[in-house]
Amino acid sequence: MNPEEQPARKIIHVDMDAFYASVEQLDNPELRDKPIAVGGSSDRGVVAAASYEARKFGVRSAMAGGLARRLCPDLIFVKSRFDRYREISQQIRAIFLEYTDMVEPLSLDEAYLDVTQNKKGNPSATLIAKQIRQQIKEKTGLNASAGISVNKFIAKVASDINKPNGQKTINPEEVIPFLEQLEIRKFYGVGKVTAEKMFHLGIFTGADLKKKELDYLTDHFGKSGGYYYNVVRGIHNSAVKPNRIRKSLGAERTFSENISSEIFMMERLENITEEIERRLKKSNVAGKTVTLKIKYSDFTLKTRSKTLNYFIRDKSIILETAKELLFQEKMENSVRLLGITLGNLNTEPAKEKINKQEIAVQLKFEF
Repeated sequence: MNPEEQPARKIIHVDMDAFYASVEQLDNPELRDKPIAVGGSSDRGVVAAASYEARKFGVRSAMAGGLARRLCPDLIFVKSRFDRYREISQQIRAIFLEYTDMVEPLSLDEAYLDVTQNKKGNPSATLIAKQIRQQIKEKTGLNASAGISVNKFIAKVASDINKPNGQKTINPEEVIPFLEQLEIRKFYGVGKVTAEKMFHLGIFTGADLKKKELDYLTDHFGKSGGYYYNVVRGIHNSAVKPNRIRKSLGAERTFSENISSEIFMMERLENITEEIERRLKKSNVAGKTVTLKIKYSDFTLKTRSKTLNYFIRDKSIILETAKELLFQEKMENSVRLLGITLGNLNTEPAKEKINKQEIAVQLKFEF
């Protein structure tokens, strides 16, 4: 499918700027203009978010607390307050819904909006994004950035360009030139490992990627090769899906000290399954596929899965299945993290209902 043949949409991706850290600075004036990190301050803790002042030193989310402290000795660690983040996220979500019901939240701090047809009757997605960002600032005191374009992929990439507190519109006629000059590591879905692999193949920009044939990309990247082949041509047909269906539910624990005894691991797994059972009952869902996640002390990550013939939500069954997966193979090293995820959830009927809400309007328009 050529870009000209795609459903013509006006998509906005709104992304809050350093959301968790910004909330902490908002609520505590003493933290403003200072490098802060939300999350564990111990060497084994993980940074959940970093303020822009901390990012100047190289501190990033998902970074170990010990490394963050070494990069920024004056870094201030703040405990996370997810109830507060959810409260503000709901206020932001309410603003989105003033413009359109086609809102697909990705997390507490970002969402896609389809404003092709919107409640304000405003033909300009660019102006709508500006109004939304202004309302967020007035309502919450926080800054948001936005990307605006013809599909979710390009809108997502665009929202990062003028951060913080900015927005970027990629008009339909600008899509291909924009993608061709874009650095490959800035393509959404291309992580660090994939980017390095592409570098070795002589792929540094979208233009380089576009020169590769579909067979070449699938040979080197499997199913992802087809995704790369399409998106660099501006093709990404995924519609904005309101009330995104949860596909899995899980929990994990990072340990203060590495664990080498499987007996201790089983104790930790029991605690994890209790948390999963609580969340399953709260969400009123069940699943069939149990996946055990093991991160070793050398940061090697392994997963093992088993699919049952029936839906489960009881912790005892989840635990027994996780134990079975634990003893499936011999431990390769001491363990720093264990996690369990329950997938293949019983949400298909709801998913089918939501798919009917997808829109595909064929028209020419201004952004």
